[in-house]
Order: sequence, then C-alpha cells, then structure tokens
Amino acid sequence: MEYVSVNVYGHVQGVGFRYFTQRTAVEYNITGWVKNEDDGSVRMEAFGKAEDLSLFLDLIKKGPSRFVKVHGMDVTNLAGNPQFKTFKIKY
Repeated sequence: MEYVSVNVYGHVQGVGFRYFTQRTAVEYNITGWVKNEDDGSVRMEAFGKAEDLSLFLDLIKKGPSRFVKVHGMDVTNLAGNPQFKTFKIKY
C-alpha cells in the first residue's frame, strides 16, 4: 500500500475536478481526500495499492474534460497507514 500527498496545478478549480477525482478514486479503490487551495491549486492525500494508485494518478493528470488543464503535479510519498474509510471532498 502507498500513501501520497498530491498538489495539482493549472486550471483545476471550478471545472468539476474534485468530483472527477472522487469518482475516479472510488473506481480504483483509493481512499483519502481532495480540496481546493487558496492559490488555485488542488491538494489531496490518497492511499491504496501501488498499481491502483499509479493508474489513478495517471487519470488525474489527464483530467475529466477539455476544460481542465493540468500544468503540473507534485507527488510526495508519505509514511504510515492513514485509516481513511472513503475518498472525501473537503470544503
């Protein structure tokens, strides 16, 4: 299992990106959370099997539609087992 913190930069707010992230996480058995940041980026923590997490992150890079433009994504490995039960959108 892997646990990561992810910051996504680009045109990722106001375009359904968090909802796409949540749906995709559920589809790939990823738990954690996602939220908008004040600087226009989106931040998340995600936990799951390495192969599922890799596929999830690849889809996040592409985004849900042509309205989303991911310009960069920083992924940091974290230690521990966060015990998330679901994947939530934080407000």
